[in-house]
Amino acid sequence: RQRPPPQRLCSVVLGSPPSTTEGSNRRLLVYQHCIPLCESGDLQTEVAADIIGLLMLETRTLSGPSLAQLASLFVDAIKVGKMGSGKSLELFPTVLTALAACEALSYGKGELSGEEYKKQLINSLCSSRWDPQCVIHLTTMFRDVPLSSEELQFLEIPPLVYQLLLLSAKGCKKQVLDGIIGYFKDQDVRQEEEQKHGESLDLEVQSIPQDQLRHVEGTAILHIVFAIRLDHELGREFLKTFKMSYSDLCPFSVALLLSVARIQRYEEQVFDLLKGAIIKSFKDEQLQQGSKFLQDLLPKHCSVAQMILDTVKNSVFGWDHVTQGLVQLGFFLMDTFGPKPGPFGKTTDGSATIARTPTQQSCKLGGQMLLQGFKIHEPIRGEILEQVLNRLVTKTASPVSHYLDLFSDIVISAPMILLESSSKVTETFDHLSYLPLATVQGLLKAVQPLLKVSMSLKDALILVLRKAMFSSQLDGRKSAVTGFLLLLKNFKVLGSLASSQCSQAVSSSQIQVDVHSRFNSAANEAFCLEILSSLRRCLGQQADVRLMLYEGFYDVLRRNSQLASSIMQTLLSQLRRYYEPEQDLLPPVKLEPCITAHGDQVYLQEPLVLSSIFVTLCSDEDEEEEEEGYQSELQTILESMTRRMIKCELEDFELDKSAEFSLGSSVGVKNNIYAVLVMGVYEVLIEYNFIKANYSKSCFEELMQLFNCYHKLSEILKEKSGKGRVPSHKTPRSLLSMGFISTLLTVLFRDSTQSKEEALLVLRSSGEFVRYAVSVAVQKIQQLEETGHTDGPDGHNTDRTFRFLCDMTSVLMWRYTNIPSVVEEAGKKEKRSSLSLLCLEGLLRIFTTCQQRYPDKMAQLLSNMDIAEDDPEPDDGSVTEMNFFYIRQFQRALFTQLSGGEEEFNSKEAQLLVSILSVLSRQLKPSSKQFVQMITWTVKICKETSFEDPAFSKGLLSLLFNLHILYKSPVGLLLELCQDIHSQLGDIDQVHTTAVSSSSFKSVFPQLLVLSQVDRVLDEVDWLIARKKSQTASDKSGSGQQDPIEKAVTLQLGTLLTALNELVQTAVLSGTCTITLLRELRRIYTILTTLVKYYIQVCATQHGMLPARFEKLVKLSGSHLTPQCYSFITYVQVQLSSDKEFMVMDLTRAKLLRETKAIPDLIFSIEQYEKYLITLSKKSKVNLMQYMKLSTSRDFRINAATLDAALQEQDDKTQEAEETQEPKQKKRKQ
Repeated sequence: RQRPPPQRLCSVVLGSPPSTTEGSNRRLLVYQHCIPLCESGDLQTEVAADIIGLLMLETRTLSGPSLAQLASLFVDAIKVGKMGSGKSLELFPTVLTALAACEALSYGKGELSGEEYKKQLINSLCSSRWDPQCVIHLTTMFRDVPLSSEELQFLEIPPLVYQLLLLSAKGCKKQVLDGIIGYFKDQDVRQEEEQKHGESLDLEVQSIPQDQLRHVEGTAILHIVFAIRLDHELGREFLKTFKMSYSDLCPFSVALLLSVARIQRYEEQVFDLLKGAIIKSFKDEQLQQGSKFLQDLLPKHCSVAQMILDTVKNSVFGWDHVTQGLVQLGFFLMDTFGPKPGPFGKTTDGSATIARTPTQQSCKLGGQMLLQGFKIHEPIRGEILEQVLNRLVTKTASPVSHYLDLFSDIVISAPMILLESSSKVTETFDHLSYLPLATVQGLLKAVQPLLKVSMSLKDALILVLRKAMFSSQLDGRKSAVTGFLLLLKNFKVLGSLASSQCSQAVSSSQIQVDVHSRFNSAANEAFCLEILSSLRRCLGQQADVRLMLYEGFYDVLRRNSQLASSIMQTLLSQLRRYYEPEQDLLPPVKLEPCITAHGDQVYLQEPLVLSSIFVTLCSDEDEEEEEEGYQSELQTILESMTRRMIKCELEDFELDKSAEFSLGSSVGVKNNIYAVLVMGVYEVLIEYNFIKANYSKSCFEELMQLFNCYHKLSEILKEKSGKGRVPSHKTPRSLLSMGFISTLLTVLFRDSTQSKEEALLVLRSSGEFVRYAVSVAVQKIQQLEETGHTDGPDGHNTDRTFRFLCDMTSVLMWRYTNIPSVVEEAGKKEKRSSLSLLCLEGLLRIFTTCQQRYPDKMAQLLSNMDIAEDDPEPDDGSVTEMNFFYIRQFQRALFTQLSGGEEEFNSKEAQLLVSILSVLSRQLKPSSKQFVQMITWTVKICKETSFEDPAFSKGLLSLLFNLHILYKSPVGLLLELCQDIHSQLGDIDQVHTTAVSSSSFKSVFPQLLVLSQVDRVLDEVDWLIARKKSQTASDKSGSGQQDPIEKAVTLQLGTLLTALNELVQTAVLSGTCTITLLRELRRIYTILTTLVKYYIQVCATQHGMLPARFEKLVKLSGSHLTPQCYSFITYVQVQLSSDKEFMVMDLTRAKLLRETKAIPDLIFSIEQYEKYLITLSKKSKVNLMQYMKLSTSRDFRINAATLDAALQEQDDKTQEAEETQEPKQKKRKQ
């Protein structure tokens, strides 16, 4: 018999009134039997649906207890997995809604409201393990359950994640992972927006509290990692998601990746994936920042580095499973992207500059991760510290500046935590004498705050340094001197003068130790004197060790002035060994003990002048102190030396013109050392006499006599050194201090005090002395640019060095822009011009140095350059305005150069001016009106300048391109330049060897520059196409109109095709230009092929129409560029064949080989392009090959004209042969 239809059931329900107990119980019985019946699968789908529909209509008539029993029935069935089909679950939301409307229900021994009872049921349901078969039905069911924001939070995510991961075993792994990661990504974005704009007013979209969200994320990560351990297919699918593009990364997915890295089989893959994403992110960011075209086209760049730092910050919420991965990734980045050793294994540890390249930024990111991790995670501190110190000790062949910076930051951020691990630092001290000097200096500087609060650490260091003092290695002894000097500088003796240099970066709140209880000033003084006695042993060692000691003593005195007496006595006794006390004897300096010989080799033993200069300056520093014996004795010695050195002739030093200065012989080396020492003594005395002169005319006259002696020796050294096999003479480093040079330049050029005028005229009247002062200033600035510091006092003090730079900039700028208009003597005019060039070179080096070493202080530098008091241009204090004010000054100077005619044009000065404009223009914001004015002016100068000066033209064009790319895409400019080059050089079918030769020589630099810019634009286009391809792979939805990126790519390539079409018709001589042009042609066809492949992919996935612009691009390439390319190939081959006849040099042969290799590469690229066009034509049903012409340029091609000429020549030879053979035949007949 058939089952009763729903009508029968309806009759039973209607016959059971809910107002009576019996009717209510009967209704409940119907529900209890029908729900399992619908789930059993025995009913037809339509019948089951009708029954559920009927029950839903009658649910609201049930009593509270009946509803509670029904809800419990559902929950129990779900827990035991009896809801496989999920048909009856449609009824569950209605039951819960009716239940929530009840006023009171019995629960245990008490009562609950219907709403609270519903919460308890949902909590019970979500806490249980769901059967994989009913997960989808349950998620659908929850959509129909009305839940408040509190109840939504109560519906915990981790169990859902767990159930979804179980479900993924059946398939849909990618969808499950993408959904989970996408959910947390949205939550993070919402959190970030709330933090930026305050709490959202819309309560419906209010996000989960941050701490709760982070805990939920942590639990979800654990579930996912556990699932990946069990299902490796899930792991492979997870990694595949991020291999395509890093744009899908977010802080949650980064944390998930680092947790997955704990699984051994995925560790290498994860770190390689993250490394690639980080470096690519930095490269993309750099590319986008350097191009206005890309900035306008694309949204703001998503920074992987920021995501990783956010992950570190989020990991504070108990993400212990992520921290190990963070530490590994941090060291992985620092090891991979840290500075590399230079040529021949030399380390190039200069002073730290800003991280500019993607590699440097990646290394810096690794350091930031480890530092932040050290601060917030106690369990990993020991490991981080140990690994940093291990790398400092073991990586002796590579630069370790990045690890030193990290260690220093760790010490500053948490000195007391480090004291707990002081044993590890002590172990590192044991290796000091074997480490490179730069590493030792950085390490000791970093631990300096710890030495003040840890007696055991200080004692351990002193013990190691004493051993190192007797090391057999020179670097070991230098390390000992470095360590002892550092201790002297930082252990203050009572009464020492306060100095800004003494300030430490460690706050008193971080080091809560009563220093005076154990480290009082009396103990410090005894400690310092003990160190000084150890350092005196160094006075008998090599010159390098002594030099380090002399330079260090100056800094010690500035910070610890109470040690002046001991240090000065030490230096004075050292000076006496080389000073001739007899007043009548010349010279006053004993040079013999200053050198030492080993076999035929001669070495400098005593850098005498340096000891003198530091003694001099120290005595000047302490001139306000009460007079002591050593000061008067020192002044007597220096005054005696001044008097006698003026009387000395070069013959007294055996350094006259007849002396040998060749570096090939021991005598020549000895004389060179003597000359450098004597010149140093003169410089020391010049500085001493200037300081003591107090603008006395007679003292300045003595100073000029000293300079004349110095200059005479300097000229002999230049002349003799230039005569050898190697004429390149390197000027010895000047021993004048940077502070003195700054003061000297100021008084020479800017001091107009009436009382000083007569004395200063003595110095100003000597053109050689003024030139010498400026050249020394340029030398000091160059050293600062290259190494980050200068020789001499305050050379390592960045604040004072920058102050000197500001002063010198002001003086040099004034000197260059205010050249006196009076007519000068013919002999002085050339020197005045060269002096202006020196000033200009100094300014260029200052601006470059400031941009590299002090990037944040450029505005401060410019604000100190007060030019002329009567200048009408006001300075409103704005950085941009101020910068542009100085740009205009240099623009005027360049315009004056260019308007003077080609005879008066000074190429060197013009190049320096263009370089300065390039440096200053980098400080302008591309969005400012000043930047637009700068571009307009540069374009105007480029168009109006016709001087045939290759170096100047190259600099000016480079400036134009660098400005233009930050303003808009340079393709239009490139097209104009290609047309100009074509008009200058002529067509390839109008080749005249002599005319082309002279013309193309002038255009080599513009051509190469234009091609380099073409390459740069092609880089951007290639990057955009790759970006679109990765987006297309993940996004299957097509759109009706053309994408803006596709449109931009097509327009860029179209303009470049037109530009290159001009160049391939141009008569270019074989050489670098031809090779470069062939390469760019090959590259543009390769990129066109990539674009065609992209459209093939689009047609396969989205079935979209090809854009009209793309068809025009294909037509342009086929009808214009390709035929001209084949003509150009023929032209190049003709040039090559003519070159082969005159080929004599190997260099020419190498160029020919390169050109012949470039031709087949280009032909292959064209053929590949046409091959994929055929494929695209079939896919899109558009005949793109109609625009392509049959290619003719092949190795087996038949050139009709050449063939006719060859056949004609063969016929002529045949006739000649026949004519010569006829007489022979007649002779035989006779």
